[in-house]
Amino acid sequence: MPRTRANTDHGLHGKARFDDIYDLPDPRGYFRTLRPLAYQIPQHAQEVFRQLLAARALAGASGERPAGQPAERPPTVVDVCCSYGINAALLNHKVTLDELYERYTDPRVERLSAEQLIDSDREFYAERRLPEAVTVVGLDAAGRAVSYAERVGLLDAAFSENLELADPSPELRRAVAGAGLITVTGGIGYVTSRTVAQLVGAAGGAVWLAAFALRGVAYEPIAAALRGLGLVTETAGPERTFVQRRFANDAERRHALAAVTAAGADPRGKEEAGYYHAQLYVSRPAAHVAAFPLADFVGEGGASPS
Repeated sequence: MPRTRANTDHGLHGKARFDDIYDLPDPRGYFRTLRPLAYQIPQHAQEVFRQLLAARALAGASGERPAGQPAERPPTVVDVCCSYGINAALLNHKVTLDELYERYTDPRVERLSAEQLIDSDREFYAERRLPEAVTVVGLDAAGRAVSYAERVGLLDAAFSENLELADPSPELRRAVAGAGLITVTGGIGYVTSRTVAQLVGAAGGAVWLAAFALRGVAYEPIAAALRGLGLVTETAGPERTFVQRRFANDAERRHALAAVTAAGADPRGKEEAGYYHAQLYVSRPAAHVAAFPLADFVGEGGASPS
């Protein structure tokens, strides 16, 4: 998911940029721009996140939860590169990504002012909030986007900080302390091991991390940093990929195919079909890896474009 953060872009050379849609007062431009590209990774990620949260809760109940966190309390989720809170919307509400595309491209919604939309969205999400909703802390360098997400109730706490350039604030450290799950659906390559390691360190050693990274983007530097913090990283396997979005143009397709091939992966049936594909990486303490095998609770992913 292209954003303006630290301009790292590790492994993402040639990827189309949409920086202008990630820091607006509301998400209408985001959905209007990404709908023709069939951007879909947040929807694929939600079932994975739910299964991980269920397993993480069992790990906590078995005595591995952070000190002072009751077993019955759902683990806090920290969503990195959270933008307008789309992951939180899908995780905690009875709504699909397709329904959000319909809502935010509806001409009636288009006519609202930003403040009117925020008022409408606050009611929209409150009516659809799930009883098992978890606490979500959002982090993104885009200040207006995270402000929107917090104001409409998608994020319980929102932080506009760039951890590629600075250390976490004391407030962010307190918000993520004891978190159960850190999620990333579109930021790997724009954020690096520096951001991820700082968050894991602030959350504590029992945290789990689930990241979707485009094939062709090197994940090993992050896995190596997490090993140093006591976390073991697994992948769902090279054939278990998740569609991110359609290529914006031929140049982007060529660059993606070259990056995937250079990484030693096979683009046939995947990127060659015209879509970016992401790999799932899950990092956990070794004791949790042994007790909760990844294959047992990560369901079938979105391997086919929709």
